[in-house]
Amino acid sequence: MRRLTVGALACGFFLATAAVIPASARPPGFVDAERMQAAAAEPDNWLATGRDNQGTYYSPLTRINNKNVGKLGFAWAYDLGTYRGQEATPIVVDGVMYTSGTWGYVYAVDAATGKQIWRYDPQATHLAARHPCCDLVNRGVAVWKGRVYVASVDGRLHALDAATGVEVWEADTVIDHKMPYSSTGAPQIAGRVVVIGNSGADMGKGGVRGYVSAYDLDTGTFKWRVFTVPPEPGHAYESPALAAAAKTWDSPRDPKYKLGGTAWDGFAYDPALDLVYFGTANAAPYDSRQIGPSNLDELYTASILAVKADSGQLAWHYQPTPHDHWDFDAVQKFVMADLLIDGKLRQTIMQANKNGFFYVLDRKSGELLSAANYTYVTWASHVDLKTGKPVVTEQADWTKKPSNLYPSWAGGHTWNPMSYSLTTHLVYIPVLDVPNIWVDMANNGGSVKYIDGFFTVNGIMPDDLYAPADLRGMFGPLPDKASLVGTRKEKLVRELLRAWDPVAGKTVWEHETSTGVRGYDGGVMSTAGNLVFQGRGSGELWVYAADTGKVLKTIPTGSHIMAAPTTYTVNGEQYVAVQAGYGGAAITVGSIPQSSAAAQYQNNNRIIAFKLGGPAVPTPAPRVDAPIRKPPQQTASKAGIQAGEARFVQECSRCHVLGPSVTPDLRNLAPGLHAAFKDIVLRGAVAPTGMEAFDDLLTEKDVEDIHAYLIDQAWQAYK
Repeated sequence: MRRLTVGALACGFFLATAAVIPASARPPGFVDAERMQAAAAEPDNWLATGRDNQGTYYSPLTRINNKNVGKLGFAWAYDLGTYRGQEATPIVVDGVMYTSGTWGYVYAVDAATGKQIWRYDPQATHLAARHPCCDLVNRGVAVWKGRVYVASVDGRLHALDAATGVEVWEADTVIDHKMPYSSTGAPQIAGRVVVIGNSGADMGKGGVRGYVSAYDLDTGTFKWRVFTVPPEPGHAYESPALAAAAKTWDSPRDPKYKLGGTAWDGFAYDPALDLVYFGTANAAPYDSRQIGPSNLDELYTASILAVKADSGQLAWHYQPTPHDHWDFDAVQKFVMADLLIDGKLRQTIMQANKNGFFYVLDRKSGELLSAANYTYVTWASHVDLKTGKPVVTEQADWTKKPSNLYPSWAGGHTWNPMSYSLTTHLVYIPVLDVPNIWVDMANNGGSVKYIDGFFTVNGIMPDDLYAPADLRGMFGPLPDKASLVGTRKEKLVRELLRAWDPVAGKTVWEHETSTGVRGYDGGVMSTAGNLVFQGRGSGELWVYAADTGKVLKTIPTGSHIMAAPTTYTVNGEQYVAVQAGYGGAAITVGSIPQSSAAAQYQNNNRIIAFKLGGPAVPTPAPRVDAPIRKPPQQTASKAGIQAGEARFVQECSRCHVLGPSVTPDLRNLAPGLHAAFKDIVLRGAVAPTGMEAFDDLLTEKDVEDIHAYLIDQAWQAYK
């Protein structure tokens, strides 16, 4: 009966524009192709993750503008009930906000008050907590014809009733649960299907095999699957495209290497061309010498692909980073726009790629139109526009000795959304001007030979806390800080907001948002009110003039902001809202930065909404870290402690750091946890908290050594 009602309304909708039908006449969460096409005529709503079909993160709203934004203040807050990273941008349809959070939870709230309408728990399996490279984050939902679609971290795709949050159908998208697959990206609606990818290219000893799957919107029936890299040698190719790709990989090769190329975020869809666009992740492993001796391109890793929405058949591909061994995923979010290039109007798709170059491609053919570096780049001198390939520098080779390269494995730009203003025609990019020292751990003389998430290579960030002498035992000789500082006028590590002209290929204005130590600043939104919004790790929402970059407003929130904001109108009142919470990749590289709001306040994950005339934003309670307890007596030898340090770095450091973080500080375990340490690590005694058993990777001796290392670190902190 519900489908008949929605269908009847849909038929009526086809006969009128979206603006004619009042919100009261639509069922909750009703968005369809006609409404998306007319998104510009519905400035009150934010209908998709990037607001519109083009993924612009731009709103036509002007009630809040560069003349009055100084009056912007607090409207409401909604507690998400978690304490991990928040990376989603909420969707708002007819006064209801839909969004996702940790594990793949889904929330529906009144967009004017923040009052909860419903909340959905996907009941994700505990084992999935081990699989994401970068915390239990989720980057958003899709809303379509009365349903909300989300991927939970364990790789299941869920369709929920938008009115009630009741599950309509569920599909398991993982082809092999023995492999470290997970899903953290937002689903993409594409014609009659919903499309989702997965992550895991970095994980395990040999990564996973990347693919993208499509499911029927109504029933969840599996429709098609596109693999992005060839199967193991000797296995049949699933498509002619994979047969062609196989020629760009060494063969025979060890079957434990699954080659990577996952599609973990950043999908787009052009309904006129009926093409789905997605980028793929790094090759697995980064060190291609483990696969074979040839210097081949390794398709379709670190690539941009366009496939037909009805079949998954490859339409075209472009590879920004052939033979990737720097972790230069191409999964950053796309923006589609019609641009006047060389006097001709071109239908383009744009990406600020992780490798530091801004690509403009013809979205019908994949032709490369331009590629200019939008951040400092040393691994390549430029992109040859005739071949489409980067010209790699000698410095890019880390196999002979450690090499400091820009950008880092985090990229010149990563998952944090950029925004394209239809007013200024500028792209606003959250830029990482950050390097890392690539170290061949297998051959550099250190005790650590492998790190889960990095394989046999490690990227060490030389920020203000960089201490090569402390790292030498684990990773071997590293460049001293002075030799690195002398290579640049600027700080080695910076974050910036850059306004970028995509046609001219140059920066129009910029602001430095953090320096010295990465601040994990947020994604960007722009509006027709001549405004650009970006949250910062330090806890403020910053507002700039879109044309000049002038700072117009800074609002302290007390919450670390990584996600991009959304804006919408309810009953004539314009709101700006953003999800806040520290986590994600930030937890994999050390303790909470002192510049982060999460170092000063409790990391309560929440949605914060703003409106004109509102008061100051209430801050969370101050963060109070318990003093280090007196540890148990150390009984291990020095050799055992050193072995434990190496095993901790290899298998545990992706989620745990020894200091304040969103995961427990393992230097400060209670006596009962010390007593149960082996049961926790090997047998999953506290699995419901997300700490699954590691008996497949660690032996009893490994766990004893790790425990000894933690006790040693606890005594140092205690004293």
